[in-house]
Amino acid sequence: MTALNLALIAGAVVGLTLGALGGGGSVLAVPALIYLLGFTPAAATTASLIIVTATSLTALYAHARAGHVRWKAGAAFAAAGILPAAAAGTAATHMPQAVLTLAFAATAILAAVHMLRPADTGRPGSGDVRPGKAAGAGAGLGTLTGLLGVGGGFLAVPALITVLAFEMEAAVGTSLLVITVNSLASLATRSGAAVSLDWALIGPFIATAILGAWDGKRMAAKVSGPRLQRIFAVVLLAVAVFMLADAVT
Repeated sequence: MTALNLALIAGAVVGLTLGALGGGGSVLAVPALIYLLGFTPAAATTASLIIVTATSLTALYAHARAGHVRWKAGAAFAAAGILPAAAAGTAATHMPQAVLTLAFAATAILAAVHMLRPADTGRPGSGDVRPGKAAGAGAGLGTLTGLLGVGGGFLAVPALITVLAFEMEAAVGTSLLVITVNSLASLATRSGAAVSLDWALIGPFIATAILGAWDGKRMAAKVSGPRLQRIFAVVLLAVAVFMLADAVT
């Protein structure tokens, strides 16, 4: 199978994940870029941010039309992560590739284990901003985004449910706003880094990811969220274990 075909398939999977779950696409994008398309870890994290930003914007539009985005709370949550994302993005360009791979694999394993735990659908909330908790959670997600090139949606959704008492649909939609802001902040700090990107593969990856995001939004309306989350968690755990084994051998 050619690299172009692999990029098209991987993009579709990433888009489906983002559209259906409001996050998780980047934790599949990074290993796909490294192991399927031959990107270095540094290039993969930067390319992942580009892909996730474009795809998240598409998915955000779809969820906003459905009224599932809490703009005020989401903006406050995202704002807390802008500076940490920028600082971590700068630090990531100076870190050894093996360290980035190990950190990414460990984070993905923790995320997968969290997703496999019994789902907490949360309680309906007003969406009022709780400044202290929201700022802390937002800063943590921003750091993760900048350092590892992941949007943080797989952590943003449960954080929005537990910290701001969002229902699941609002958490998924609002997480896309957080992902977009954090990814843009991190990309701004990486723009001057000497990282070679293969746009002949990134472009098709983005195209199918955007199309997949629309399908993922429709899928979320037909398949239960907990079931989708469990399937994704199992796949993510397998990928993370493979990356961890590859990094230490």
